[in-house]
Amino acid sequence: MSENPTGGPQLPQERRLVTAIPGPISQELQQRKTTAVARGVGTMLPVYVVAAGGGVVVDADGNSLIDLGSGIAVTTVGNSAPRVSSAVAEQVAAFTHTCFMITPYDGYVEVAEALNRITPGSHDKRSVLFNSGAEAVENAVKIARAHTKRQAVAVFDHAYHGRTNLTMAMTAKNMPYKHGFGPFAAEVYRAPLSYPFRDSGVDGAEAARRAVDVIEKQVGAENLAAVVIEPIQGEGGFIVPAQGFLPALAEWCRANDVVFIADEVQTGFARTGELFACDHEGVVPDLIVTAKGIAGGLPLAAVTGRAEIMDAPHVGGLGGTYGGNPIACAAALAVIETIESEGLVARARAIGKLMHERLTAIQAADPRIGEVRGRGAMMAVELVKPGSTEPDADLTKALAAAAHAQGLVVLTCGTYGNVLRFLPPLSIPDHLLTEALDVLEQIFKDT
Repeated sequence: MSENPTGGPQLPQERRLVTAIPGPISQELQQRKTTAVARGVGTMLPVYVVAAGGGVVVDADGNSLIDLGSGIAVTTVGNSAPRVSSAVAEQVAAFTHTCFMITPYDGYVEVAEALNRITPGSHDKRSVLFNSGAEAVENAVKIARAHTKRQAVAVFDHAYHGRTNLTMAMTAKNMPYKHGFGPFAAEVYRAPLSYPFRDSGVDGAEAARRAVDVIEKQVGAENLAAVVIEPIQGEGGFIVPAQGFLPALAEWCRANDVVFIADEVQTGFARTGELFACDHEGVVPDLIVTAKGIAGGLPLAAVTGRAEIMDAPHVGGLGGTYGGNPIACAAALAVIETIESEGLVARARAIGKLMHERLTAIQAADPRIGEVRGRGAMMAVELVKPGSTEPDADLTKALAAAAHAQGLVVLTCGTYGNVLRFLPPLSIPDHLLTEALDVLEQIFKDT
């Protein structure tokens, strides 16, 4: 694996702890946050960042932490990748906004053309740009409803699709996403997911039949506008469905004129070792939703799909003031160029191979690791009580806290709160990733 292939800023690529985590300056800033920012906005690791790049984030106290989170899979090409930084600076100097619906600009069109080219399938496509993953998911449902003239939407156990009213209804987990925020949008139905670790040998085809049976009995294909699924679940626990599950669902959708929507907000743009997670099994969705890694940290999202479906809404029915902002579009074009020119799909595979080998070795010595799973630079471990599949959320919290104290930015997830997830930027150098895994291995021994 090459060292820091995307260049990045001239920050020392090292883990450096000069204070406790968080340090005194970060603690002071956190106190200010408490009095200025709404309580509902949580902070997992209150170190206040002043610089980031390559595989590190540097805080206000001078600590340099190894980044295994990428801002939740956003800074896949790095926090300040050279092409992205240059493209953004050039666009800011030209203009920051006109609103594409009022006086358009070529950046929006170029991003749409690029998405139509790189997303799965060679069919005629159209794209529309938005600000966030949740907004794009909601608009994908709107498009599917306009096309099918149906209302119902099927989603899955453990799903996460966003924080808007409709996407909260589509999301499975109550806390912290849904609790106290209802009532939610109607006509959303939930089907069982393929979850190999907890499925007792149910293969992908059988899991798909189980899901379809629930959908047909509880909803009816003739009422269903869309099936919406994350090819690899994100907040739900980095669950990789059994092989064959996604293709079988997509085939059923085609046979019943139901729109198959892939939510690739967290899995897209090289993260899983393919450009999109659907590519691992050759699944071609009718609509694909992207965000997060699309623009290197700038707010941008998209829905891309079959032209006849995308063109169903009436003129003026899709859009938004900031959707496809010119600065974000410039960043997205630079991200795509970086991924393609610097071989970042292969880089994600190499990172995944290294992480899987090391995490599996840790698992062999620790019965609390029920499963190591994921693809590419999207890896996770599910933590359980030894000898069982009983989730151990307390252990997960303790391990995450220990990692944070040792200068590793790691995230947790999962319906049961018992999954440690790892999303390193593809710009992380080898020596830094290896050090992070060394530290993690010692933390497992000590906790």
